[in-house]
Amino acid sequence: MIEVKNLIKKYGDNTAVSDISFSIEHGKIYGFLGPNGAGKSTTMNIIAGCLAATSGTVSINGYDIYENPVEAKRSVGYLPEFPPLYPDMTPNEYLSFVAEAKGVPHDMIYANVLDAMEKTQITDVQDRLIKNLSKGYKQRVGIAQAMLNSPEVIILDEPTVGLDPIQIIEIRDLIRSLGKDHTVILSSHILSEISAICDYIMIISKGKLVASDTIENLTDVTNIMKIVIKGDKSSVMSILYSIDPSFDIAVSQLAEEGEYVYEYTIETASSVDIREQVYLKLRNTNSIILNMDTQKIGLEEIFLKLTKEDHSDVYSNATCIENNQSSENSDEEDEDKKENTDDSSASAINTDDKEAYKKMFEMPKEGDEENK
Repeated sequence: MIEVKNLIKKYGDNTAVSDISFSIEHGKIYGFLGPNGAGKSTTMNIIAGCLAATSGTVSINGYDIYENPVEAKRSVGYLPEFPPLYPDMTPNEYLSFVAEAKGVPHDMIYANVLDAMEKTQITDVQDRLIKNLSKGYKQRVGIAQAMLNSPEVIILDEPTVGLDPIQIIEIRDLIRSLGKDHTVILSSHILSEISAICDYIMIISKGKLVASDTIENLTDVTNIMKIVIKGDKSSVMSILYSIDPSFDIAVSQLAEEGEYVYEYTIETASSVDIREQVYLKLRNTNSIILNMDTQKIGLEEIFLKLTKEDHSDVYSNATCIENNQSSENSDEEDEDKKENTDDSSASAINTDDKEAYKKMFEMPKEGDEENK
């Protein structure tokens, strides 16, 4: 459905996207995961046709986004991180306006708008001014405009940023429902959000695609074994390394359990179980095994582990990633404002406004002033 090959985007000497290639298949929810500034939004803007790449190709349903932009964009609905809403319009008026700008036939605009409002559950606020809606409702209006004309692919850039917990749950449920009829590409820097919604994960860091697989495969790479042993630490370490000298072992003393009680944390491949070997090696020594526990590494642990490693080489199903910041969720809370007396009225949209909006659906060229 979507083929991205050797995509590069540079701003002067800064490389925002560095030689990314991937494929998007029909009928799945894809998650772009990565720290802020990793290149997620830039990649999405290029796929949606809102930003020109420095080099590389993007093909949507066989149409090149640069050579056949109109045909390619007909298959895509896009919600940027900051929804392109007109605050002095009502949702009904705004969606009708966007439908016309997208080229929806006149006799189908009403049905398209009604369907989008019903699916995003905004029919109860369709006649209120957008500026008086909460952040959650504004996001719903933004998603509704992306759904108009029933595109095969819906791209959502950070759709839950700035929402309160209840609004986040509602938007996540909406995205899951969209996944039944559309291919959805969702970007976020929140691990729990991606793991809760997506079928397939692509991790981007410093402009590079550094992991690409299902959640199950990403988390099926490594096991973590925790062994609590009472005995001399040096002797125990020697025995553990005799099983495999390449082990990465972390040791912490459990003072509350006694002077010589330590917890040994060992990473192994998911297919490796060393419990029997550990028992056989220690049974004739003065060391006593108090507890052994093996668990699969989770997505958060994978992310944290890979952010500490050099990602110049491939790491099993994924390549390593680096995280250059700690993500922070906005605490902003938006509540529905009381309706203004002029909620029922809206400004007329002139021809210049329509032409300006239509330019959003035209393919920019590399070197345009806005891209410099």
